[in-house]
Amino acid sequence: MHTIIFISTVHKATGKCSAEELCKIINELSPEVIFLEALHDTYTEYQKLTFKSFGVYHKKLEISAIQRYSLIKPFKYVPVLDKGLSDSFEKKYNLVCENSELQKLNDRYNSLAEMYGFEFLNGVESIKLQEEMRAPESHLLNGHVLDKEAKDDINTYEDSMIRNIYLYCKNNHFNSAIYKCGVAHRKSIIEKIGKHNGQEQIKLNWIVFGS
Repeated sequence: MHTIIFISTVHKATGKCSAEELCKIINELSPEVIFLEALHDTYTEYQKLTFKSFGVYHKKLEISAIQRYSLIKPFKYVPVLDKGLSDSFEKKYNLVCENSELQKLNDRYNSLAEMYGFEFLNGVESIKLQEEMRAPESHLLNGHVLDKEAKDDINTYEDSMIRNIYLYCKNNHFNSAIYKCGVAHRKSIIEKIGKHNGQEQIKLNWIVFGS
């Protein structure tokens, strides 16, 4: 059975959430396959060449960590996004980002991530604070059409990643993999992998990192 370890990440380095620290985690898990919340053109052939030839690291934290890991062990890199998020997500964010209560919660969250790194991102407190941040968002939007559009878009975005992981597993043989995805999707992804495993023909051994 394929074993996949789900790891929550951030896309930009901050404090202990660094490419070096993430690479250490990846190395300890020693995956044969790395699934990533990324489009195929997020890490282009040209960027792969410039890293191989000149050691130029990618600006996306997760890919920078993958590049570092590639110097240690071979693996298969598999981006799992069909397309990015629509404009509705950014429009929603622009409507709520100036709220002082939300800013305080966001600052607290970022401070904890900076201090405690991936241990915090993959812990219970992270999910709890993410939920606290969504409460004022819902209050501010108060039924605004953008709220539903953004939620629908995120749902489709997450479903496509899970679907592509299962599709890859159906057609490829390996023992161990990791799936790296932004921490904002953590609670939803945990719920979805449980649901999908009960519906798909192929069963995967999902492990949630940090739990």
